[in-house]
Amino acid sequence: MVDIFEVLETNKMIKEENLDVRTVTLGINLMDCCDSDLKRLNRKIYRKVTTVAKNLVQTAKDIEKEYGIPIVNERVSVTPISIVGASACKTEEDFVSIAGTLDEAAKDTGINFIGGYTALVSKGMTHADELLIRSIPKALSSTSCVCASVNTASTKDGINMDVVRMLGNVILETAELTKERDSVGCAKLVVFCNAPDDNPFMAGAFHGVTGPDNVINVGVSGPGVIKAAVSETKGKSFEELCETIKRTAFKVTRMGQLVAREASSRLGAPFGIIDLSLAPTPAVGDSIAEILIEMGLEFPGAPGTTAALAILNDHVKKGGVMASSYVGGLSGAFIPVSEDQGMIDAVLKGALTIEKLEAMTCVCSVGLDMIAVPGNTKAESISGIIADEMAIGMINHKTTAVRIIPVIGKKEGEMAEFGGLLGRAPVMRVNPFKCDDFINRGGRIPAPIHSFKN
Repeated sequence: MVDIFEVLETNKMIKEENLDVRTVTLGINLMDCCDSDLKRLNRKIYRKVTTVAKNLVQTAKDIEKEYGIPIVNERVSVTPISIVGASACKTEEDFVSIAGTLDEAAKDTGINFIGGYTALVSKGMTHADELLIRSIPKALSSTSCVCASVNTASTKDGINMDVVRMLGNVILETAELTKERDSVGCAKLVVFCNAPDDNPFMAGAFHGVTGPDNVINVGVSGPGVIKAAVSETKGKSFEELCETIKRTAFKVTRMGQLVAREASSRLGAPFGIIDLSLAPTPAVGDSIAEILIEMGLEFPGAPGTTAALAILNDHVKKGGVMASSYVGGLSGAFIPVSEDQGMIDAVLKGALTIEKLEAMTCVCSVGLDMIAVPGNTKAESISGIIADEMAIGMINHKTTAVRIIPVIGKKEGEMAEFGGLLGRAPVMRVNPFKCDDFINRGGRIPAPIHSFKN
């Protein structure tokens, strides 16, 4: 049972260290909306989302006011649209019309993002999956609230390289269609390996087909809180550093538990999970990079960075699982470049490269996140970067992802401006050597031998 006094203990964290609930995400099952007629399908989707989510924003505001806990975002995730639209959608434009319906529903309910424009294709693609994936550039360029994701790989299935190859071109087309805004459409597309279906964070959220009709998942953040705690351990042993991170993560998770239980009760939706992901923002002091610096690094990217990130990620999770029986989603430390001023500084100093970020993803949550690259990067190179990250996830039984933004018209060293929580990012160097022949082989990379467990 969560006690209000536990929340009061976090007042200093909220007021001085940027502690917040990053998102309350309501998952909505759309399977009962399925219809062979596209117009009826769109009507059902709009009615379902606006009915079930009508009180989401107000409920979050009420909880925020009552308990003094900042809740930054209210979001909705839905059943993967490639499944929901399979009977009705015969063309890419049919799927784009569903994206428009989701966007309208999001705006009318007041939420900031709706996720689930999704295809799950780690083992193969249906015709509907392919249509949805090819429709992503038009869908994301014509909407403002819709987020898309594609699960291309898993430890059990291997890597669907046909889709990975296709996505290189899809990402470039999305970048081109949104080039007037520094190709920001790509910031709403995530490519996954081992995608969790209880993830409350955009752009990768979708409502899993094994879940209930509706569910509340809460994403709690707090890099500033962890940074402040870690700063008190300078000169002390690793044991003390780890214990400090763990105890602090416990307190942060308990706050999220309260919000989740309250939102669940008031909205009449089951409580799903707490996602304790240290998600940074462009705000000063709200940075994963600054935690790593407090741990003893001059800049992220210096020798020892991967070890430091492994400590942070592991002990955040250890503290979280002691605080809630239902910790899930991604949980750990995000390392997006554009949303973290410390990471931006590290790139500008030359301390951090895409290759070092890739190594860091072996031990953190998700993967290469919000990476801006030159607009003239080849589709095959983008696919190669995705394939590398999918392989890390597949081999290591973990979720990995890529959110890469080829910024049309910009070169290495220039800045891309995305705005809001998405922030700004320096355009990073991409290895110039080719991987075309490898990417164009086609087919599926088989699952690793250690996946064979029954």
